[in-house]
Amino acid sequence: MLTPPPPEQTPDARRGASPRSGPLAGPLLKAAGLSAALAAVLVALLALFILPSLKSGAHDLPVGIVGTSATTGPVEQGLAELDDEAYEVRDVATAAELKEAIRDRELVGGLVVTEEGIETVVATAGSPAISGSLISTAQALGQASGTPVSVTDLVPLPADDPTGVGIGGLAFPLVFGGIVPVVAFGAVFANRAGWRLGALIGFSLVGGGVVAAVLQFWFGSIESAFWPVAGAMALGIAALAVPLSGLQALFGSKGFSIAAASMMFLGNPLSGIATTGAWLPTGLGAFGQLLPPGAAGTLVRAAAYFDGAGGLGAALTLSAWVLAGLALHVLAGRRTARTEQPGTGSPAEPAPAAV
Repeated sequence: MLTPPPPEQTPDARRGASPRSGPLAGPLLKAAGLSAALAAVLVALLALFILPSLKSGAHDLPVGIVGTSATTGPVEQGLAELDDEAYEVRDVATAAELKEAIRDRELVGGLVVTEEGIETVVATAGSPAISGSLISTAQALGQASGTPVSVTDLVPLPADDPTGVGIGGLAFPLVFGGIVPVVAFGAVFANRAGWRLGALIGFSLVGGGVVAAVLQFWFGSIESAFWPVAGAMALGIAALAVPLSGLQALFGSKGFSIAAASMMFLGNPLSGIATTGAWLPTGLGAFGQLLPPGAAGTLVRAAAYFDGAGGLGAALTLSAWVLAGLALHVLAGRRTARTEQPGTGSPAEPAPAAV
């Protein structure tokens, strides 16, 4: 008697899974894993964009105080009782020296304490958030002691932009202006490195002028200093575009994509352009000033309202980024020249494709 052949096993049976659970198990696991990964990315983005603002505030802000020991003692004690970590109080001999230090951006503000009352000296153009915090603190001290409080704004914001929205909103346009031209000129001049670099530098100059014109003639965010602001913006755009283009030339699209994402998701939220880096949590604010968006914001604000005072460090930081980008272009050019040399006996490896 012939034995019938065993029934053919389905792929699910061969894998040891039931016909019902097999087709669903794989997709469900993939969907669950991908959902978990995307949720982790979402949490990271929330932390990067919201946590710096959530934890922002007065942290060891340098403020000056003028007066005799009899008048300043109670005020300093009151500052410590309100928040002993908010301000780093420095004694200043005269009100004139205090105001000069604020204009030079050595101090963010100060208090002149006399028997008649407390004069709060601020520079709102330097940071509306910091100035508002110091004014509120002084008013709280005055209310507690029954002392009159007055406010002197040495460097106010323009009347057409009293809250500083114009310069405060530069972070995203700055990052956008440093990333998109690299993609555009990389596509147009895919095999012409010199033209690509020249076009990026030219766009940086044009972009700086356009931003300065919008800030002054449309938004009213600056009243003068057109050319200093244009130069600061041009340097900021170049500090983003030139290194990104250099990474693209040397490492291909992966190098560009990683760096561009870093600038978008780190440089943007940590720039402190709206409030200055001093208002962000100490470590994050300092780190943000080492990246082009943060340094550019500091330089633009210094050029717009303080005749450049306090902007030297930012200018050096941006210049270092531009030089680093130029160095990357040089390395990429040398590698391309080596791969194109004839008679090597082996085919040249293609350079990474530009995006």
